[in-house]
Amino acid sequence: MAKRFNFVQSANMEENQEQGPGLDIELTEEIAEGIYSNFAIITHSQTEFIVDFVRMMPGIPKGKVKSRIILAPQHAKRLVMALGDNLARYEDHFGEISLEEGNGMPPHAVPFGFGGPTGQA
Repeated sequence: MAKRFNFVQSANMEENQEQGPGLDIELTEEIAEGIYSNFAIITHSQTEFIVDFVRMMPGIPKGKVKSRIILAPQHAKRLVMALGDNLARYEDHFGEISLEEGNGMPPHAVPFGFGGPTGQA
């Protein structure tokens, strides 16, 4: 019987886990560096979910999309499940993640001003 792989493989970065027989994933140096994002926009159609990862800078109202990921609905659901699993493991190890911004802003609000000083030229 063939081994079935899910779209999302959940792994703890601190443990060197075997990913399964025959699973060979290449990670280039450029991709391994990652892209910082502090804002995400999620849209969907009947056939796909689009996640735009954006970098917003304090005092600048215009963000820049740094990466776009397009997923089939089934893969989007698997990603949500894997993120939930990893968040639960993270909080078990490091404690609960607080969504409070300290300024009364609700967790889902868009932090356009970031509450910091505005840059001037």
